[in-house]
Amino acid sequence: MSSSAPSSDGDVFDEFLSDRGHETEIVRWERSYNKLQCPECGALHPEGTARCGVCDWRPT
Repeated sequence: MSSSAPSSDGDVFDEFLSDRGHETEIVRWERSYNKLQCPECGALHPEGTARCGVCDWRPT
């Protein structure tokens, strides 16, 4: 009986974290019309913002 193995060390690490309830997806700004919206607190910011001015969140 054979099993398929993840294709890279990053996949193994992501699977490990995911199995334990951690987020493994890359989190980015959400869009709200012509603004960027923070996925953590929902604050709106102009295009080109590097971090949230409310909660200090930064995209990964």
